[in-house]
Amino acid sequence: MNPRALSAAVLAVAALLAALLVSAPGGTTPAAAPTAPDGFRVSDSGRLVESDDSDFVMRGVNLAHAWYPGRTGASMADVKSLGANTVRVVLGTGDRWTRSDAADVAAVVERCRANRLICVLDVHDTTGYGEESGAVPLSRAVDYWIGVRSALTGQERYVIINVANEPYGRTGASGWTADTKAAVQKLRAAGFTHTLMVDAPDWGQDWTFTMRDNAASVLAADPERNTVFSVHMYGVFDTAAEVRAYLSHFVAARLPVVVGEFGHEHTDGDPDEEAVLATAEDLGVGYLGWSWSGNTDGVEYLDMAAGFDPAALTTWGRRIFHGANGIAATAKEASVYADTGAGAADRPPPAASRPLP
Repeated sequence: MNPRALSAAVLAVAALLAALLVSAPGGTTPAAAPTAPDGFRVSDSGRLVESDDSDFVMRGVNLAHAWYPGRTGASMADVKSLGANTVRVVLGTGDRWTRSDAADVAAVVERCRANRLICVLDVHDTTGYGEESGAVPLSRAVDYWIGVRSALTGQERYVIINVANEPYGRTGASGWTADTKAAVQKLRAAGFTHTLMVDAPDWGQDWTFTMRDNAASVLAADPERNTVFSVHMYGVFDTAAEVRAYLSHFVAARLPVVVGEFGHEHTDGDPDEEAVLATAEDLGVGYLGWSWSGNTDGVEYLDMAAGFDPAALTTWGRRIFHGANGIAATAKEASVYADTGAGAADRPPPAASRPLP
């Protein structure tokens, strides 16, 4: 045996002994470095991108699943047929509204995938905390997500977690930064690698600029650096100048921002929906209009479809789907649903072939 062969033999024996040692009782095997599932992420340029590095710009609507669960499947099919690439789905923790348990969440995600939509899941029981009776704190939303994690693991290419809807009313904005950092870090510690979306304080409208001025530090506090910021644009954003100044700040700072809710009118003023649509398209910012159908308590004017009927679009529905810079003209389906490439092999069958409520 030549020296080189002898050396190889010695190394092979050493490797075998090492393997026997770590597999024997009392032995320890070094932990493998965790590999994050591929999915949405925030790029260095502050863009939301898919696992193939393509930009993803949300173009869609909000669905009131927590209040009308029997309408969700048909509503997803309807908004998809009108061109949407994303739905933001209202869930409940059980504190104010019926709990969306893990089975329900799994069914919602499956419906999104069957309709080739990206699913932004949102907990609504936090709305207006500190001002609205019955609203729960941001920490309660985090506990909810941890409780339904089994329905979300492995869905990182299809699901974005909107941690808590409008988590502060007219008071408490000063606590937003620390509370949001804590929420993001607790979710990461629990094993969530999804893109997270966080709403602004001030009923989502950030008139104190708390989110705008602290977004960079919140993103830096996320171990995954995978957090998107959501502003809701209603009466506070009643001029084109205000809309552009707010969104441009994030884009210039390379911070990911989405208009998570907006409407064409509201009780607190007259939003400039034309500016929201035009500016979002110009800057490549996502938007999700409020809402498909089912609004009550004096805001029925925000329905896009009367009685959940896609053939009965309202003025608002026609504007957001079919107008300039609207969904039909600007939405691009997520690349994960391409006929070739990521997601094609494990995609569920189309909605038409399965019984969805």
